[in-house]
Amino acid sequence: ISLQELMQSKFGYNRTAITEFILLGLVETPELRPVVFLVFLFAYLVTVGGNLSILAAILVEPKLHTPMYFFLGKLSVLDVGCITVTVPSMLARLLFHKHTVPYGACLTQLFFFHLLVGVDCFLLTVMAYDRFLAICRPLTYRARMNQAVQRILVAVSWALAFTNALTHTVAIATLNFCGPNVINHFYCDLPQLFQLSCSSTQLNEMLLFAVGFIMAGTPLALIITSYAHVAAAVLRIRSAEGRKKTFSTCGSHLTVVAIFYGSGIFNYMRLGSAKLSDKDKGVGVFNTVINPMLNPIIYSLRNPDVQGALWRVLKGRRSLA
Repeated sequence: ISLQELMQSKFGYNRTAITEFILLGLVETPELRPVVFLVFLFAYLVTVGGNLSILAAILVEPKLHTPMYFFLGKLSVLDVGCITVTVPSMLARLLFHKHTVPYGACLTQLFFFHLLVGVDCFLLTVMAYDRFLAICRPLTYRARMNQAVQRILVAVSWALAFTNALTHTVAIATLNFCGPNVINHFYCDLPQLFQLSCSSTQLNEMLLFAVGFIMAGTPLALIITSYAHVAAAVLRIRSAEGRKKTFSTCGSHLTVVAIFYGSGIFNYMRLGSAKLSDKDKGVGVFNTVINPMLNPIIYSLRNPDVQGALWRVLKGRRSLA
C-alpha cells in the first residue's frame, strides 16, 4: 500500500475545496516526538543566540564597522528570520499535538520563507561583490562601497526577493486543492503543495524553474565571476603568507554559498519525481535549521576579529551580571 493511500485512509478527503492542510511533521511515532521537540528547541535557541551574538559583536566592535560585516549583520538577522518562520510553528504542533494548519497560514509561511531565503541569496551575491571590490579594486573600494551604496544594495535585495516570493504565492493561490490535504513535511513549501493540487501544476513548475534560473542562477553566476577575479588577483600576490591572508576573508563566505546553493538546488530540482520522500524532510531540515545554525560558526571559526568581539560581548554580559 502506498503512502498516499495510507494518508487517505487515515485522514480521508472529499472533492470539495479544502480550508486547511495536515502537516505530518518529521516523525509520526508518538514516542519520538518529545525527543524531536527538545532537539529542535535546542537548535532554535542556539541559532537565534549565535546569530544575535554575531550581530551584537558587529555593533559593539569598531573594527567590524566595515561593509563586509554590515552585510554579515544583515545575514544574521535573516538567518534568525528563516528559522523563526518554520521551527516555532512546528514546535507548537508537537507540543499541542495539533497537525492542522489553515490554508491562509500555509501560504503566509510559504511567502515569508521564500522572501527571507531570497534576500539571503542576494545578500550572498552582494558580499561576493564586496570581496571583489576590496581585493581587486582596493584604491576605489571606499568610494564604490560607501554607506549609501550598501543601503541601496540591501534595499534592492529585499525588493527582488519580495517580487519573487509574491509571484510564487500568487501562482500557488490560483491552484485548486480539492483532494488530499496531507503534507508529508513539517512546513509548507512549493514541491509539497504541487503534489496536492487537483489542477495542473505544469505552468507553476515552469514558473519556478524560469524565475529560479533568473533569481538564483544569475546571483550564482555573479558570485562565480567575482571569485574568479578574486582568485586571479590572489594568485598574483608573490608571498604565500599574503595570498593566505587575502583569501582567508573569502573562505567563510564560499563555504556558506556552497551549503546554501547545494541544499537549495537539491530541494527544488526534484519536482519531477513521482512522490516526495522522507529525504525531502532531511533537505528541509538542512535548509531551515542547519544552514542558519552553521553560519555564525563558519564566520567566527577562522576570524580572530569576530572571535575577539564575541569574547568582549560575553565578558560585558558577565560583568553586568
